[in-house]
Amino acid sequence: MVTLTLLEPQQKTPLKQWCFENSSVIRIGRAADNHVVLDDSLVSRHHLELRQVSSMSNGVSWKVTSTGTNGTFLNGVLVTQSLLPDNSLLQLAQGGSLLQFQIQKLATSEAWLRSQKIQGTVENATATLSSKNNLSSTCTHEGNSANNLFCIHCGQALSVQHTIRYYQVLRTLGQGGMGTTYLAWDAAGVIAGIPQLLVLKQMNADMVRIAKAQELFEREAHTLKSLNHPGVPKYYDFFVEGGKKYLAMELIHGQDLEKRVYTTGPVTPNQAIAWMIQTCDILDYLHSQEPPLIHRDIKPANLMVRNFNNRIVVLDFGAVKEIGTAPGTRIGAEGYCAPEQERGQPLTQSDLYAIGPTLIFLLTGENPFRYYRQRGRNFRFDVAKIPTINSQLRDIIDRVTEPLPRDRYQTAKQLAAALAACQ
Repeated sequence: MVTLTLLEPQQKTPLKQWCFENSSVIRIGRAADNHVVLDDSLVSRHHLELRQVSSMSNGVSWKVTSTGTNGTFLNGVLVTQSLLPDNSLLQLAQGGSLLQFQIQKLATSEAWLRSQKIQGTVENATATLSSKNNLSSTCTHEGNSANNLFCIHCGQALSVQHTIRYYQVLRTLGQGGMGTTYLAWDAAGVIAGIPQLLVLKQMNADMVRIAKAQELFEREAHTLKSLNHPGVPKYYDFFVEGGKKYLAMELIHGQDLEKRVYTTGPVTPNQAIAWMIQTCDILDYLHSQEPPLIHRDIKPANLMVRNFNNRIVVLDFGAVKEIGTAPGTRIGAEGYCAPEQERGQPLTQSDLYAIGPTLIFLLTGENPFRYYRQRGRNFRFDVAKIPTINSQLRDIIDRVTEPLPRDRYQTAKQLAAALAACQ
């Protein structure tokens, strides 16, 4: 089986992976008819072809042929045609997409895993996979960089902190009052039939005694399980182990907008508008559910940008509320929370309200609360002196943050159309 992994250029962390079990030709490029489609302006429509050229006793031999306008680099060397060693790095154009080419030698393919699951339980598949992996226990893991999660020789995880169920915990991603988030490895391929990285969220032990905390944690799992949208993390699993609750979900390779702005500074108006139009598309999907779902915590820290396509993903669904249910706990970040939500009475227009202050943050790099002051009888955002906010965008921010929900845009589609007219 051949795997191609799209890597983040600096840290070399995996962004996306394609597996080919019985293919003899793999075509890569920007056009939709390729086997691997890359959304990168430096990549040609039909950039390169990988072809199996012979079968030898020690494995399979592959050849790369490049037809890309901007060239292809094999392990840093410009090539037009070359044999392709295992664990090679292919860069499509200088500064373009980076792919790792690997030939899987261990019996961890999708077909093998599927056969194990047919013969027995998931636990049996995990145990058998473990015995197979013992074949690589003699590997010294030499030559791996400090940032590598997996050995470039044997493919095994380099550092497993501990195992929860059949998930190998590789790193701690974050820790908050509600829970701890881990980067985990589904080594047995229980979720998708092939091994993959995921996010494992663990509810903190001291939160178990708080009914509201349990409700929010379980609500996130229930909500994610019911949704299917590229702007929402995929639900994988929810379980209790050792008296602790866990949620397994899709790993989004990217950076949230808060960290992005704090790291690189304010963004251009066109970029900010594009991201908010994408956010509106996700909100439209949530608000179109039966009954409508209100996120209740739209803010830059909960909006992630995927590295490989610059698209928004909405995070943290613990605060989601079904419209029409009884008024509940006040949830929402200061500066981003609509007045009616402050009173525990959120509406779909409350999510739209948060788009206004989020735009202010993206364009200034400052807490939008700094621009919140009394205008007439109400407190409003005053953005008249922000040079990157023109009069048209200022009118949109004014309207979407009106104190009364009825005076705002009524739907995410309406707000998205108004934003699109600003571009």
